[in-house]
Amino acid sequence: MEPRFQAAFKAMEDLEKGAIANPDEGRMVGHYWLRNTKLAPNSFLRVQIENALDAVCKLNLRLLHRVVLLKILSVGIGGSALGLQFVAEALAPDNPPLKIRFIDNTDPAGIDHQIAQLGSELASTLVIVISKTTYVVYLSNKNLSTLSGGTPETRNGLLEVQKAFREAGLDFSKQGVAITQEDSLLDNTARIEGWVARFPMFDCVGGRTSEMSAGIDIREMLVGASMMDNATRSTMLRNNPAALLALCWYWASDGVGSKDIVVLPYKDSLLLFSRYLQQLVMESLGKEFDLDSNRVDQGITVYGNKGNTDQHAEQDQLCMLMTKSPSLSLYKR
Repeated sequence: MEPRFQAAFKAMEDLEKGAIANPDEGRMVGHYWLRNTKLAPNSFLRVQIENALDAVCKLNLRLLHRVVLLKILSVGIGGSALGLQFVAEALAPDNPPLKIRFIDNTDPAGIDHQIAQLGSELASTLVIVISKTTYVVYLSNKNLSTLSGGTPETRNGLLEVQKAFREAGLDFSKQGVAITQEDSLLDNTARIEGWVARFPMFDCVGGRTSEMSAGIDIREMLVGASMMDNATRSTMLRNNPAALLALCWYWASDGVGSKDIVVLPYKDSLLLFSRYLQQLVMESLGKEFDLDSNRVDQGITVYGNKGNTDQHAEQDQLCMLMTKSPSLSLYKR
């Protein structure tokens, strides 16, 4: 496996220098640069990231000094919700200065419930709308246009929230913030309507790694993430935690994703870790073709919930199906 890992280390080095990671979409992978802007492949992108981070921190300071805004309502789905939910659950203090709620599904009852829970506090709630997803509109099998910042599910949530603001006699533009790609549908809407702020979500940053792009005062978090990046740059396999984890997964799943992963955190604040890993791992590794255009149809499925209760259920099944269990289990205490 050593030659494969040395090739992987070289590929990672190239990625951090700006190599195209997704030939189909022609995209770079840039979440490393959010954590250390000095690594950005060009000065233009570095300045963009630094300016965005400065703008986020300035807004945070403004909000902390405006007692009229006491809560946050985040509207987004998939990677635009899971990362923030996980961070808010795992790292927030017991009594955060701004408590956050999420609309991350298209269930009308669920959306109404979140709005109803806010009640009169809607007037003191900052609404952060997050949408990066680029999608293509088709008609008669012909590609008509490519749109970004227009995720339909997020748009539905936004429309319901705006309706609630109107019914309460409130001006949504004075409490709305957009996080999206520049010149997207959402960005242009926020600009035209004069929302409180607009922050960029960069094309080179995937939604599932975007919790480090904007939406939270994260300078200390970025420092910690940068330290972890440094730890995973070692080309000595035994000294690289990410490479060792990849090797374990490769060995345990026969190199083709033949087993699933079960993640059961025992720490309550890590409850959402398994949900976040589902998107991070499955959307990243689930592929029909590899980079050499070979059809592989493989990936790793992630399951999980919380500690003792769910471990008990799984252990019971393992005892009954000891020789047939398809799972690779990870327990986090």
